[in-house]
Amino acid sequence: MRFIVYGVGAVGGVVAAALARSGQEVLGIARGAQLEAIRAHGLRLKTPEIDETHSLDCVGAPAEIAFGPDDAILMCMKTQHAEAALDALVAAGVRDQPVFCLQNGVENERRALRRFANVHGVTVLLPSTFLEPGKVVCHARPRFGIFDVGRYPGGTDAADAAFCAAMNRANFAAYPQPEVMQSKYGKLLMNLGNIVMASLGPGAGDGGLHERLKTEAQAVLTAAGIAVTDVGRDDPRRAGILDVTDVPGEAPLGGSTAQSLQRGTGSVETDFLNGEIVLLGRLHGIPTPANAAMLDLAARMLREDLRPGALTAADLRALIG
Repeated sequence: MRFIVYGVGAVGGVVAAALARSGQEVLGIARGAQLEAIRAHGLRLKTPEIDETHSLDCVGAPAEIAFGPDDAILMCMKTQHAEAALDALVAAGVRDQPVFCLQNGVENERRALRRFANVHGVTVLLPSTFLEPGKVVCHARPRFGIFDVGRYPGGTDAADAAFCAAMNRANFAAYPQPEVMQSKYGKLLMNLGNIVMASLGPGAGDGGLHERLKTEAQAVLTAAGIAVTDVGRDDPRRAGILDVTDVPGEAPLGGSTAQSLQRGTGSVETDFLNGEIVLLGRLHGIPTPANAAMLDLAARMLREDLRPGALTAADLRALIG
């Protein structure tokens, strides 16, 4: 199986480097400075225990790839970029290959299934950072991360088993999960605080705001009849597998939204995190004022080009009212 890692950022970069260092066939799709850096110098992977640079074949678009029946496509870009990426895969001739969605939120699988029949959800617990072209940082040991994987909308198959086997060889802990979307909704609850962390900066107290966001979300998910699997800190699989810690010489771990703002990408994924809860709330008649306020907060951060740490907890309390 050849792995096509579409989006060689924080998650995709660690996955691509891990596959390469384990001797497996991997091809990246990147853009801009990241593509140039990888082609010129390889991809550097730093963790609490290693600092290595690996050669990685990388192209700028799916149109440059001759896709084969043994390819597996790993979608690693953020949700706001997924629509264009899916269109590019269709144009490049992808049809029956398995498409794995290694992305936050629960919208990506739905979008992919409109175009492809062989779609798989992946819940990603991988504390990683991408701030500098050509380098990704993984803040975990001894494994790089934990994956739950299954077909969308449910079940598992041989592609999931092959994915898990490959990821286990690459120093991840990967588990087939027939109800993978329950796991992804559990990760969604964790990600509701991403915009909070991005506005306050790493390590700042949020005055219980994340818990308020989760309480709203849990009420909405219950009303919608959506089951959730807890993949947070109480997940027993983390013990001895996923110890999140600092990496020597690197900044403390920041959330994916904070990284987008820090790099000045011009977009964040909040509409597909807190926005998913707002959407479900409106569909089922459940008020979600705190999560709705997070959409306004994200828009303000982008509009004013604010960086992580630009606001205070008092600013957020005023926003919510």
